Amino acid sequence: MSTPSALKTVAVLGNGIIGHGVAQIFAVAGYPVRMIGRNPASLDAALERIRASLARFQAHEMVTARAADAALARIATSTELESAADAELVIEAVTEDLELKLELFGQLDRICEPPAILASSSGQPASKLVLNVQHRERVVATHFWYPPQLIPLVEVCAGPETAPDVVPWVCEVLKTVGKAPVVINREIAGFIGNRLQFALLREAWALWASGAASAEAIDAVVRYSFGRRLAITGPIESADVGGLDTFDAFASFLFPALDTNSDPPQAIHTLTAQGHRGLPSGRGVYDWTHRDGDALLAERMEELFRHLQRDQQKRRAG
Repeated sequence: MSTPSALKTVAVLGNGIIGHGVAQIFAVAGYPVRMIGRNPASLDAALERIRASLARFQAHEMVTARAADAALARIATSTELESAADAELVIEAVTEDLELKLELFGQLDRICEPPAILASSSGQPASKLVLNVQHRERVVATHFWYPPQLIPLVEVCAGPETAPDVVPWVCEVLKTVGKAPVVINREIAGFIGNRLQFALLREAWALWASGAASAEAIDAVVRYSFGRRLAITGPIESADVGGLDTFDAFASFLFPALDTNSDPPQAIHTLTAQGHRGLPSGRGVYDWTHRDGDALLAERMEELFRHLQRDQQKRRAG
């Protein structure tokens, strides 16, 4: 399969928490974007979120007012799937409803002529999305992380029927818009990031549920120790730096004691069954009525901006 000779227009299907961020990324990079949503009200709300996000980028001196206005001007909204017809890259970012995704990819396959690339920003592997697709060689997974305008990673994974030239083309495009694409060699459930994230969460929940330590203590251990190192050295790098023989010996001792349950702890099931969803409901493992959740999220966003500013400085330095 031949890939598009150039990227001229991007279509983003979906305008929720991932979709509007993806639209912002490409618009800031100078590409015309078609943001396609279900209704005008949701599209207007997405534009407001993009406007607010760009204002935060201005406050951190990462875009100018003129650049922010130009980016907004590059985003056209539509409720018609046919608006994606002339896009060389279509990125699906709708809700995690597999039946809906199957329907949409089937429609996009008929609307968008090859060699336009059809990508999914969700955690679904490409092979799960092609039931209704004839040109399966152009479907690829491009898993953005939330919030996509602040998190550089995009996990890129071909399906068994994806053409070999699609992944390199997509990775080059992602690099031009400031993302850090990572290629996954074969389809695996959850890709890489979620597998690592949930492996840590399984152990953290197990420690809390068993009474080994409080939630505050467990979170503090991560924040004040290896959590600080992981932004610089990943887990495999950290083991190599620390001495592989040491880590091999300690892993042989510790691995048998780690949690291997295939289901979350009953204490978590009980909380969710009672409607305790965490910060959104006011209570989860923590009682959020006595904690400032908004301040915590603001602090996390500021830290993400600091990382992004450092990434930007590195790119400029060459």
